[in-house]
Amino acid sequence: MSDHYVKKFDTSDHLISMLFSTFAHCTSLREVAASMLGLKGKMNHFQLKNIPYKSTLSDANKRRSHLVFQDIYYSLLKEYHPIISDSRQSYAWENRLEIIDSSTISLFKDILSCVGRKPITGKRKGGIKVHTQINLQEKVPKLIWFSAATTHDKQFLKHVQLEKGKIAVFDKGYNDYKTFDKFTQNGIFFVTRLKSNASYESVVENDIPSYIDDGVLKDEIIRVDVKENGAYLKTIELRKIVYWDDENNRCFEFITNLNGMNAGHIALIYKKRWQIELLFKQLKQNFPLKFFLGDNENAIKIQIWCTLIVNLLLTVIHKKIKRKWAFSNLASFCRLHLFNYIHLTKFLENPQKDWLKEYDPQLQLKFDST
Repeated sequence: MSDHYVKKFDTSDHLISMLFSTFAHCTSLREVAASMLGLKGKMNHFQLKNIPYKSTLSDANKRRSHLVFQDIYYSLLKEYHPIISDSRQSYAWENRLEIIDSSTISLFKDILSCVGRKPITGKRKGGIKVHTQINLQEKVPKLIWFSAATTHDKQFLKHVQLEKGKIAVFDKGYNDYKTFDKFTQNGIFFVTRLKSNASYESVVENDIPSYIDDGVLKDEIIRVDVKENGAYLKTIELRKIVYWDDENNRCFEFITNLNGMNAGHIALIYKKRWQIELLFKQLKQNFPLKFFLGDNENAIKIQIWCTLIVNLLLTVIHKKIKRKWAFSNLASFCRLHLFNYIHLTKFLENPQKDWLKEYDPQLQLKFDST
């Protein structure tokens, strides 16, 4: 359906062109079109049928739905799931942990709802919020949802994919007692922070055994009111844990429906939320989304999906090779060798040996003898 009425520049060509622009850090459509001229003579290797003109790529980004690239991402995720999934764990609950968070990409056009007041310059800072769900063992997004930057984070909880027995961890921006009640009824657990202005009633304070982490200051059961549009629905009980973090020199208040778990482990679960921050940092450092190849919402979402596809593919390569590479070095290597004919995984395993074997057999013999 994505190629309906398309004569030349089909989905495959569009995908390859956008992946090329992501790897090469292209900042404009003109730069993409000019750079891809270097692929002349290598089009069969790239499985590219048509090198796009600037206008061709612009039209494709406007007309071909971003949902096509969404489907491609999820298909690749399903195919490579056995590779990217890390079964090693320290605690039994780690393979059940689902981390939820969002990151905002700023835009200086009224493409999506803008944030804040209108500045003196007259340029309102719009933004698109990328809501993300990852499994602790996988470290790549398993679910993505876009919204305007003004959309409240808790709206994403309607879209999350959580099975019975899973543990969701997220920041206090996602707090919604009605959703928490549904989680409990469906056998889904959660850990989050208590809002500073939260209203609750303390029911009973639990004893803290001597073997529990010294950072645990209080463990109690509280009651909170579930409301919808300001109307009272019911009262539910949650567990509140007060924890002092020496590393950050601050006190945290967590709420959860995990009633049978060690309070120290609950604090540790929340610390694991940092894994998704590392993902956002990895994406922003290696694939900076500062320059967009289109001025419409669909084009921006296509570019984000292609960035996620490149991140997924590099994660697969990073997992498959035995040699230790920093992810940023791996991304830079692929960007620098876009036009070269090399067997990527073999070269990455031992770059020096592979180069000597190809260009200087005599040095290769000396290399092997040492």
